Amino acid sequence: MAEDLIGSYLVDCEVRGMAPGSLPRYKSVLRLFQEYMAGREIATATRAELVGFIRYLREDRRTSQKTIENYFSVLSSFYEYLVFEGIISSNTALPIRKRYLRRYKDNNDSHERQLISIEAAGQMIKGAPNIRDKAMLVLLFKTGMRRGELVSLDISDVDFVENTIRLKPTAKRSNRTLFMDGEAAYVLRRWLRVREGVNRRKERALFLSSWGYRISRNDVYRAVTEAASRVGLHDPESKRLEDHFSPHACRHWFCTHLFRAGMRREYIKELRGDSRKEAFDLYNHIDLKELKEAYLACIPQLGI
Repeated sequence: MAEDLIGSYLVDCEVRGMAPGSLPRYKSVLRLFQEYMAGREIATATRAELVGFIRYLREDRRTSQKTIENYFSVLSSFYEYLVFEGIISSNTALPIRKRYLRRYKDNNDSHERQLISIEAAGQMIKGAPNIRDKAMLVLLFKTGMRRGELVSLDISDVDFVENTIRLKPTAKRSNRTLFMDGEAAYVLRRWLRVREGVNRRKERALFLSSWGYRISRNDVYRAVTEAASRVGLHDPESKRLEDHFSPHACRHWFCTHLFRAGMRREYIKELRGDSRKEAFDLYNHIDLKELKEAYLACIPQLGI
């Protein structure tokens, strides 16, 4: 029964347009919870069993707080699906997240995502140990793309004539064309020269792991957090959100510094790729040439 529910939930995730790279992670979380339940039905897990799962993750598996929060995000999504299908009457995970998981409970202005300076971003990139990580960091800072969007990039998505990147279509993304400036193009070209020598598997992926396969979301996370740690911008032991620097913080940096440089809000929204919900957004088509000119005028230079 549990296997059938997990399988149907993953199919539902696909139909809703979830990124394919997220599905194995969701499946892994649900399998872990299924193992913890030891034969008991996961669909009707009690509050006590969910609290026990938190204790099991912390004490037995030594799982970090952030990972536990991510696990319960998956469980909450799973139970929301069961509610939608009429299998259960309420989402059991929601009150557990609210009471026991800090980030869900304290999602307010007292925990602000870290914003670093232009100089600190340059230091992160300069301190990265290899050209691949430097190129990944540059693209995250200079384009504001999401981690999953970076992972899915292929060589064919990069146009060095126009200095543009064409993202894969996703449910979260409206505008798929992003721009690079001269700094980003220079570092990316350097990586591509190195990539030619390590691409023994003839992969299409723009960024490769040390094994020669497409990078994973974890590869990107490690590259960002390790670069931030080297310059004192990331403390994995801290419980404060502002002491952490994740790939999403690069996106926050991108938008904030464009705004500080004077870029119009609608241009920033277009570059972010936010879904168009209002009538104004649907019918206000922004000229790509004007958008590129505004981008090049406002994107910070990192001195790399």
